Amino acid sequence: MFTVYRPELAEITAVLRDQHRSFLAGEWDEERLAAHQSALVRQTLRYVRQNSPFYARHLAGVDPGSVERLDEATLSAIPFTTKDDLRAAQHEMLSRPLSDAWIFYETTGTTGRSTPCPRDDVDSIHNNTVLTHYYGTVFQEFGEGQVIGSSGPTELHAFSDTFGDVCRNLGLTVAKMWPHSPMVGFERALQVMQDFPITGLFCTPGMAMTLAKHAIRAGLDPRRDFRLQVLMTTGELASPNLLANLGELWGAKAHNALYASQEASVKGAVAADGRLYTAPLIAYSEVIDPETGAWAVPDADGVREGELVVTHLYQGAKPLVRYRTGDLVRLRDPRPGQTVPAASLEPLGRVRDRIPLGGHSVTGYDLENLLLRHVRGWLDYQVVIDREAGADRLSLRLEHPAGRTADAAAVAATVADVRAELGLELDVGEDAFGSVTSTGAMVSWKAARVIDLRTATHAMDDAQAMESLAAAGIAARRS
Repeated sequence: MFTVYRPELAEITAVLRDQHRSFLAGEWDEERLAAHQSALVRQTLRYVRQNSPFYARHLAGVDPGSVERLDEATLSAIPFTTKDDLRAAQHEMLSRPLSDAWIFYETTGTTGRSTPCPRDDVDSIHNNTVLTHYYGTVFQEFGEGQVIGSSGPTELHAFSDTFGDVCRNLGLTVAKMWPHSPMVGFERALQVMQDFPITGLFCTPGMAMTLAKHAIRAGLDPRRDFRLQVLMTTGELASPNLLANLGELWGAKAHNALYASQEASVKGAVAADGRLYTAPLIAYSEVIDPETGAWAVPDADGVREGELVVTHLYQGAKPLVRYRTGDLVRLRDPRPGQTVPAASLEPLGRVRDRIPLGGHSVTGYDLENLLLRHVRGWLDYQVVIDREAGADRLSLRLEHPAGRTADAAAVAATVADVRAELGLELDVGEDAFGSVTSTGAMVSWKAARVIDLRTATHAMDDAQAMESLAAAGIAARRS
């Protein structure tokens, strides 16, 4: 409604709406998209050089007019922006004063200095337009009368504001219910889910598991006693096999709905076919070798794997130029038949969360997907890594509802797959976890999910040690 009082914002909103409608309809060819992106990269460069004290220094030697094409040779002349830059620059990174923002967020600061992430109306309109159009293809499957729960933090965080606004755009009722809030709690959140009933839920994978645990402890069956049709997860690593288990647990479709961060906003969003897609009308994406900074070379199938780098194509409170996300991704060029004619991506986990195993460097995504390929019906999991007789060994610990254990055939298949793909031995057993496994969105997947006992061989660096301590501290408070 605020755009009624701000005609210039109403115009921006209408233009973005029409652009995304035509883009999803397949009316943009490569030439049109390339022209759109290169023009807006130049505009962002001019904007941040003029308005951001950090970028005025950082990009002093860059001529925006020289960026005629978005190729490696051209972009390599533009320096990267890093997380360390954000931490050091703080408010000097901003291109508009805080008083011009409509809302203020910041990063969690659990493992380092938090950074300011204010958003003005331009920021929110651009990002929420993408989500409105992509998510519209998902929710249309479930018809009328949907009520969507939003189980994410609200204080200094964009989670509930963003999803609430997008659902409002789509005409969906929203219930904001953060179970870790003292005003809500898990018992009340579950009651709200039953009373409406809630048909869709935005939450982290860890929250979906924790809600299921609380429901079962209360004598409820997540499949029978709730009416969830779709789980829209975000904030943590979510491999296809983890999502498959969540879907089975709740009797719902489970999507990895959003790949984003406080500082870089939307980097990928899900559409009806279950794929995560980049947002090429509002961000330009590169994939680089995290060691050399060179563009990743596509494999035989045209897939680029490496660290994601993003440049914002809109000029709001804090646009970023060639921002190194610290995240590993696999990026696939558009193919016929996709819901969205954009590159699709798989977030593989943080660069520093890669795990050395049996001579391999394994991403969190691939390890999780492998270990959870066959087992179903569990409520939580954790991985323990150790060394025996000079060889790495894995242990998958699963938490099942009382009276249940992992299917023997599924365990045998998992052990065989790990042996075949990693050359390692695996044991699978039962365990019960406290709150530490629910902290992945606050710290990292590795800190929440992996216990690596090989410290004599693979010592944690300072950042990983801080994350482990932060995870333990958050878990203690939640308990």
